[in-house]
Amino acid sequence: MKNKFLLLGITLVALSACKTASPLQVAEVQTWKNISINNELKNDEEFVKFIEPYKQKLDKEMNLKISYTNVDLTKQGDNSNLGNLLADYTFDGADEWAKTNLKKNVDAALINIEGIRTTIGKGDILLKNAFEVMPFENEIIIVKMKGSDLQGLFDYYAKTQVNNPVSHLYIETQNGKLTKSLINGKTVNPEQEYYIATSDYLALGGDNMKFFAKGEMISTGIKMRDLFIDYFKKSPEVKTSTDIRLNFIGKK
Repeated sequence: MKNKFLLLGITLVALSACKTASPLQVAEVQTWKNISINNELKNDEEFVKFIEPYKQKLDKEMNLKISYTNVDLTKQGDNSNLGNLLADYTFDGADEWAKTNLKKNVDAALINIEGIRTTIGKGDILLKNAFEVMPFENEIIIVKMKGSDLQGLFDYYAKTQVNNPVSHLYIETQNGKLTKSLINGKTVNPEQEYYIATSDYLALGGDNMKFFAKGEMISTGIKMRDLFIDYFKKSPEVKTSTDIRLNFIGKK
């Protein structure tokens, strides 16, 4: 370990010297043998010993129970129970923030199914499960949009027929054609302003959701994973919903 710190010190001194050296000179280049990173490479026992207390602490925290589910939480289907659950959490968290900071209500929420990286099996929900499901540092963004501009959102779902989870939205298509679109059970008023909660990734056009560009983006500062963890902790047993929100009739 001492040799490593000595090597680091020599490297820093060398870099400092390079900053003042003028003119720049090219040193002799030597070819070294590549070291393959595989199971045959031995661990640095001193380093492993050094990080072991931190690893034990992290493992203990990650295995902390934060909730429970009596069913498998999956991403399967156009109205998956895990997708609906996380979309509802996104809606609820954004709505609470908007009432306090904007004096407005959030009208709907949508997230992307690929952003949900894995599933959660029946039983205890551990803290590490939340990190596995949402490993990214995505923030919740509220996009203020005019009703007439929401047509782009509905057209997107009709065209892609991808099961990106939604909350407080109902989208129905027939053979790829939009037949019905509702927000909170009501038809969209073209002149009304709507507040849609989503992730910063989607708000900025991720997954080709270019329709958000017509809206005004409002940053909440809320990390999606932190919000999901908070809501899991609030529910000793999660309540899932498989109600029909995306109804792609005749989907191929």
